[in-house]
Amino acid sequence: MTKAMRFSETTWAAARLQAGGVYAIWLREVKRAIRDRGQLIGGVSRPLLWVIIMGIGLNPYFRGEIYGEVRFVVPYTYLQFIFPAVIALNILYTSVQSAVSTIWDREFGFLREILVSPLPRPTILLGKVLGGTTVALFHGSLVLVLARFADLSLSVTDIAQGLGLMFMLAFALTSLGVVIANRVRSFEGFGVFANAVILPLYFTSSSVFPLDPSLTSAQARIVYPDWLVTLVEINPLTYAVDSLRGAFIHFHQFDPRLGPLVLVLAMALFFGIALRDFRRA
Repeated sequence: MTKAMRFSETTWAAARLQAGGVYAIWLREVKRAIRDRGQLIGGVSRPLLWVIIMGIGLNPYFRGEIYGEVRFVVPYTYLQFIFPAVIALNILYTSVQSAVSTIWDREFGFLREILVSPLPRPTILLGKVLGGTTVALFHGSLVLVLARFADLSLSVTDIAQGLGLMFMLAFALTSLGVVIANRVRSFEGFGVFANAVILPLYFTSSSVFPLDPSLTSAQARIVYPDWLVTLVEINPLTYAVDSLRGAFIHFHQFDPRLGPLVLVLAMALFFGIALRDFRRA
């Protein structure tokens, strides 16, 4: 057997070990989520509350009347406008909350055992993040069942594009959840801190109200409070929600190229920070 053949076999065996490790950790995270009925109930009830109650309740107030004329801020009903944002909300909650397993594993010693295994720490982290991403992607997909209720006709292309964006958002937010879990040592503290991150991120992402796309940034700062426009523009979730609107209702408030770019940068940034923390553990 030549040296090149031995090297190839060794490389292949190492790759199989890495893939097997990622799969085992991914499967454990998915099974844990399946057994958590409360998480599933939240994933179903949350979109029903937002789409049915908020969507229908606020729909009559979504169009403003100026000088006797009905002015359409965006050419969609409020139910349609908020639909992609509810998908982002379900992913946001599930992604960040799934990282609580990191605290659980640390408390009961499982994390210590897996960190001293032959698996490299990037492999361990990737398995955990992909597990949380899968669960969050499933919860986000639950909202798609309500598309007909929102009077949306989604093509196969719309769904495929949307799922790709949802995966990137879930991966970035799950990595962010791991970063939070690495800095918070208790379940109670994680819950408080996670909500302190989730709610401001969501409500300042132009998710429940639109910035008028016909206005420039300077004009928007005259119509809306300056600090609010600034928060919306610097919030990375703003561009993720905007991309989902582009996929599902074909509407953008911002440059369509910004959403995917911001998502890729967020994936790399949060996973990199989580990996640095994992290497220090």
